[in-house]
Amino acid sequence: MVPDRQKKFWDMNMATDGSNSADIYIYGDIEKYQIIEEDVTATTFKDDLEALGEVNNINLYINSPGGNVFEGVTIYNMLQRHQAKINVHVDALAASIASVIAMAGDTIFMPNNSMMMIHNPWRLAIGNAADLRKAADDLDRIGNSVKQSYLDKTGDKLTEEKLQEMLDAETWLSANEAYEFGLCDVVEEANQMAASISDDLIQKYKNVPEKLQKQGNSPVSGEEMAERERIANEAKANSAYLDNILGGI
Repeated sequence: MVPDRQKKFWDMNMATDGSNSADIYIYGDIEKYQIIEEDVTATTFKDDLEALGEVNNINLYINSPGGNVFEGVTIYNMLQRHQAKINVHVDALAASIASVIAMAGDTIFMPNNSMMMIHNPWRLAIGNAADLRKAADDLDRIGNSVKQSYLDKTGDKLTEEKLQEMLDAETWLSANEAYEFGLCDVVEEANQMAASISDDLIQKYKNVPEKLQKQGNSPVSGEEMAERERIANEAKANSAYLDNILGGI
């Protein structure tokens, strides 16, 4: 069955209790294009955020393994500019760029069995030596920009030197560790939510805790896997077509 492209695994809703607040859920990968329903993009996030109108409080619930750096930074900046008070709840996992989005919170809540992962940005690169040197320089600039988002939140609880050490090591933090470094404000009782992390990301990240590795290997039906492969191949074909067109300009 072909998935409904308009259906989102993330959503925004006005509170049902009549208060002037809204609930936002980011429960999937952060991508430039929405290929599968779990994907979150900055464009659709912006449209839905504006459709909420004026609200005084936003409750942002996160369970995401991360994804595209620039899409995540855009979402972070949109939330930073918003007039509402932002309450972030890390329901299970805020990894990579999802942890940066979490830093937009005026107050960040983490159940004591949730996790946060921070690391340096990375990308695929191809070309000659000059191309690869430029790619490395670009990553340094991107990394410095992202690093500031953490420092703005943590204040004097985390030095720039210690933060860089943690980014270099791809550090997976428990809720209590995140609290210690100022990356969350309140540690709550444990919940039963499973962390959102795919097999692909388990292979890319270096230090995924064993518990999350087992959790990420949940079975996928043959029908769902075939549909995922079809969508991925279609996206690759479209990308190659655009590369051919742009390459001739």
